[in-house]
Amino acid sequence: MHGEGWWAQESSGVRLEWGLTGAERLAPGRKGWLVVVDVLSFTTAVDVATERGTRVLPYPWRDDTAAAFATRHRAALAVGRRQVSPSAPWSLSPAALRDAPFVPRLVLPSPNGSTIAATASSRGSQVVAACLRNAGAVARWLAGQGAGTSGEPVTLVPAGERWPDASLRPALEDLLGAGAVAADLAELGAGPLSPEACAARASYLAVDPAAALTDCSSGRELRVCGFAEDVAIAAEVGASTSVPLLAGGAFTDAAADRNW
Repeated sequence: MHGEGWWAQESSGVRLEWGLTGAERLAPGRKGWLVVVDVLSFTTAVDVATERGTRVLPYPWRDDTAAAFATRHRAALAVGRRQVSPSAPWSLSPAALRDAPFVPRLVLPSPNGSTIAATASSRGSQVVAACLRNAGAVARWLAGQGAGTSGEPVTLVPAGERWPDASLRPALEDLLGAGAVAADLAELGAGPLSPEACAARASYLAVDPAAALTDCSSGRELRVCGFAEDVAIAAEVGASTSVPLLAGGAFTDAAADRNW
């Protein structure tokens, strides 16, 4: 293909592109909104935590720098799913977060959704986290901000997963989560939807999302590894009214903030 900016989808009010590179290419800046979708499990975990009133700080790496970052921000640090213990009960697992003691601040490392959110925010984008649980709430809140037009676009970014060679694996669960937001935005009059956003919307409307989530590759992986409850929570379509907005370095529920 030739021509500068052919990838921008700039005539559309609702756009879609995959992963970190897609987010960097289509990042709308302050005149639009970037919606990161990482259903299994970063954005579902963020939704569960912010629903409880926790401020969630995204962080790209689960290493010694994450621990230092958490200490600096006086926050608890989420550990790997298999590292959960009585002294460290918080993890990327929505089920673990639902059962863990409340903390006011939580650092949640993730190589996909968290990295996209932190990177986009650092570049000036207004970032919201969406999943199947809160897609409708996110769409309604964005529409209430006047978002979803070519002048103030909504850019949906399904995070995807990683193959062992670190290349992007487009993930069905994230396509469906993005499609759910696109479908609700379209119902609320946003648009036009780009062909990419239209395809995600059509995919969401064509399947039973909860059943698809259970049987898709990522869902099977988590169930085989003993985390079936995480898949079940992620499949609670429309169960949440939380709108996790990234501001000041942390996700909080904008729907509960009267300043919005």
